[in-house]
Amino acid sequence: MNRPALQIIRDEHAAVSAVLRSMLRMLERGPADEPMRFFDVVRAMLFYIDEFPERRHHPKESDLLFPKLARVAPELMPVIAQLEDDHLRGEHRVRELQHLLLAWELLGDSRRWPFEDAARKYVEFYLAHMRTEETQLMPHADKLSPQDWEELNAAFAHQVDPMVAGNKDPLYDRLFTRIVMRAPAPIGVGAE
Repeated sequence: MNRPALQIIRDEHAAVSAVLRSMLRMLERGPADEPMRFFDVVRAMLFYIDEFPERRHHPKESDLLFPKLARVAPELMPVIAQLEDDHLRGEHRVRELQHLLLAWELLGDSRRWPFEDAARKYVEFYLAHMRTEETQLMPHADKLSPQDWEELNAAFAHQVDPMVAGNKDPLYDRLFTRIVMRAPAPIGVGAE
C-alpha cells in the first residue's frame, strides 16, 4: 500500500529536529561578536517552528491522523490525548520563546538565561513529542484502510514543509536562505 504521508511526517520531523538541534548549537556558541546575526537566525528558526510545524503539520495530525488511528486502535487514546495536549501547548510555548528571545536581545544578558533555559526545555519537549508519535503511533498505521491512506496522503502532500528536501516554495526562500546560510550544521552551512 502506498503511504507517502508517513514519509512526509518523518521528513518533516527530521527537518524540525535539525532546526531545533541547530538552535541548541547556536545557544552553546552564543552571540559572541555577531549578536545581530545570532538573534536574526534564532528569530528565523522560531518563526519557522511557529509557521510550519505548529500551524501546518500539527493540524493535519490532530484533525486527520489521530482520529483515524484512534478509530482502529482505541488503546492509543491516552497517548493521543497527551499528543493533542502537546499540540495545544506547543504554539503558546514557541510564542513565549519568541518573547524571551526579544527580551534578551533588547534588554541584554540579564535575560539570556531565561531564554536559554526555556529553549532547552522546549527542544526536549518537542523531540520527545516527535519520538512518541513515531514509536507509539506510527507502528499502528498499518491498520488504516486504503481510503484512510488516500485522505492522509492527499492532506500531507498539501503544504509540505519547505525545509524538507526537494520541496522548494518561493514564498519562503528568504526565510530558509537566512537559516541555512547562517545557522550551523545540521541545518545550515554557517561557521561552526
